[in-house]
Amino acid sequence: MGGTPIFTGMNWNNLAIFPVMGERLSSKNALHLDLTEGNESLQQVEVSDTAAFDAFVFEQLRAAGKTYGFGGYLEKRSIYRRSEVFATAQEAFRNIHLGIDIWTLASSPVYAPLDGKVHSFQDNEGFGNYGPTILLQHQVEGRTLYSLYGHLQRKDLEGVAVGQVIRAGEQFCRVGPFPENGDWPPHLHFQLIWDLNNFWGDYPGVAAEKDMEYYRQNCPEPSPLIGIF
Repeated sequence: MGGTPIFTGMNWNNLAIFPVMGERLSSKNALHLDLTEGNESLQQVEVSDTAAFDAFVFEQLRAAGKTYGFGGYLEKRSIYRRSEVFATAQEAFRNIHLGIDIWTLASSPVYAPLDGKVHSFQDNEGFGNYGPTILLQHQVEGRTLYSLYGHLQRKDLEGVAVGQVIRAGEQFCRVGPFPENGDWPPHLHFQLIWDLNNFWGDYPGVAAEKDMEYYRQNCPEPSPLIGIF
């Protein structure tokens, strides 16, 4: 964990924003998915079995007739017990989700919400990790803001270059399938970050409860760039 976040406030109304999935998420196309510890139906799912977890997510979307499931910002989740990525002997268990997840079919296109450039990228391999990940760097109101896109297709990293200019509304990656996406049901992890603290191609997407206030400030609510109703 780094020091004091460099900036916490943001007036999104001053920016021309393109929705990350190419369309706004509304009650017509999207369903809020509850992955908190209090969801009793989730407790019946073996989330370490990716196929079973995938069925749980997409059966809900099919039943509701929705293209997208979304949610998770600062959500306290139990699903991270599926992977050792989120707990080691040196750190507290991480269970507070710092971005928004958009659950949808693999290969769904993802678009840049703001003008920017590629800051870094890498394949964060391992069960429960991000898998292929891209970070964009933006200038907003004279400050630098980073956006992170996790659980992508592996081929999205082919041909991409650090410093590459990405315009708002430009498709630059796609939602990846499991297992190459870190072995999760297909979804985009989308997160905003003020201070990267020297991370490269990676940044924590889940925090321990004891560090929540720091990350609440350093990782602002990303809903305005998704267009959530």
